[in-house]
Amino acid sequence: MANHVHVLLTPHVEMKKVTRAIKSYSARKANQILGRTGEPFWQDESYDHWIREDEEMNRIIRYIEWNPVKARLVERIEDWPWSSASRQFQAWQAISLPLEIGRFKIARCG
Repeated sequence: MANHVHVLLTPHVEMKKVTRAIKSYSARKANQILGRTGEPFWQDESYDHWIREDEEMNRIIRYIEWNPVKARLVERIEDWPWSSASRQFQAWQAISLPLEIGRFKIARCG
């Protein structure tokens, strides 16, 4: 997972705008941390998929949660701090503060 990110969300604006905002914000922050300028951080491509049924959503959630384990980054799904399976993430969600990415505000809800 060093080369990709999984995100499951319900967009309230055009998906292209959400993707652009997330990539722009995270690239600026990552390049700032890495001390880089003028280099692309993300590839231009992205893959989105519309979930139509609860069964499909549950399957995708499980896939995303198990991905760091399969990549051998952690031993258990709850060990990945950015996962919905993580106790740390669940505590963070319970704060219920808004998250701003670019011009978009995303409500955190517990």
